[in-house]
Amino acid sequence: MPETAPRAVLFDLDGTLADTAPDLAACVNRLLVEEGRAPQPLVELRPFTSQGVRGMLFKGFGMSPEHPDYAAFAARFLAHYETRLCEETRLFDGIADLLDRLEENGLRWGIVTNKRMRYTDPLVRLLGLAPRTTCVVSGDTTAAAKPSPLPLLHACELLGVAPSATLYVGDDQRDIVAGQAAGCATIAVRWGYLGVERPIEAWGADRIVDHPREIAAVSRPT
Repeated sequence: MPETAPRAVLFDLDGTLADTAPDLAACVNRLLVEEGRAPQPLVELRPFTSQGVRGMLFKGFGMSPEHPDYAAFAARFLAHYETRLCEETRLFDGIADLLDRLEENGLRWGIVTNKRMRYTDPLVRLLGLAPRTTCVVSGDTTAAAKPSPLPLLHACELLGVAPSATLYVGDDQRDIVAGQAAGCATIAVRWGYLGVERPIEAWGADRIVDHPREIAAVSRPT
């Protein structure tokens, strides 16, 4: 972590700011039912949520992007998702208070997600975050998505804050990889989806936190 408090904080969206798993799981379960298969419990689908449609189709159908039917299933999944972006999606407990604290402390904050802009922008509005966030960078905003550092570097430019004075918060290893490559300090959060690969302790984040209030403490001016 930097010796002084950051001037800006950037957040991943799915699994960090918002619990989008219920709506994403509902979409893959709708596909399963359409294909004559049994729906799967949310608790089993949740760890795959950070991988988006790729993770949902892998868990639901054992289908990778190389599968000949992947593109068609992905299109159907996204069509379902577009109709229910925010039916059950909510900010995680403590996030609203955290954002209040950041703003009270005069810090800029933004969102850097791999979700496509087509879905990110309306979801951010539905969550009530659009009037507040200083920037929103989606998976198709720059030439490459995370774990590339490009989205984070672009966000820092929009914020007008150097990466070295910026904190990036995420719930997936690629968030930490991208943040470090961009030159940001990084925080990994335990309340997110955490993926299904390496444990959070092996990601190499500067800090691991259990609750948003811990981020408020880290970002408080000294």
